[in-house]
Amino acid sequence: QVQLVESGGGLVQAGGSLTLSCAASGRGFSTYHMGWFRQAPGKERDFVAAISWSGRNTDYEASVQGRFTISRDNAKNTVYLQMNSLKPEDTAVYSCAGRSRATFFDDAAPRSGYEYWGQGTQVTVSS
Repeated sequence: QVQLVESGGGLVQAGGSLTLSCAASGRGFSTYHMGWFRQAPGKERDFVAAISWSGRNTDYEASVQGRFTISRDNAKNTVYLQMNSLKPEDTAVYSCAGRSRATFFDDAAPRSGYEYWGQGTQVTVSS
């Protein structure tokens, strides 16, 4: 089982940047696909980005494509979300999530089916 703790959220002006980190403890991080999700007030939680266990494959929600970058360091048991050109509509609680790979050859970056979740970190973008 994996425990996930996010950090790096905060208040930033529109057009600014933030980097979120998600530190994992427990066994097996290097075999987990990892994702970032966000939930704005009064809205459902939405997919933001995902990275496969190997790091070779990524996927992004359309509105963040080209602005956000997901990456991972398996040696540090950490996944990152670099967020550039932030907009007020990016304001939300951002959570990371982990999902076991099915097999060694399961190297897609999934948008759903996550088993483990962090508590989230608040990102607020002012206009």
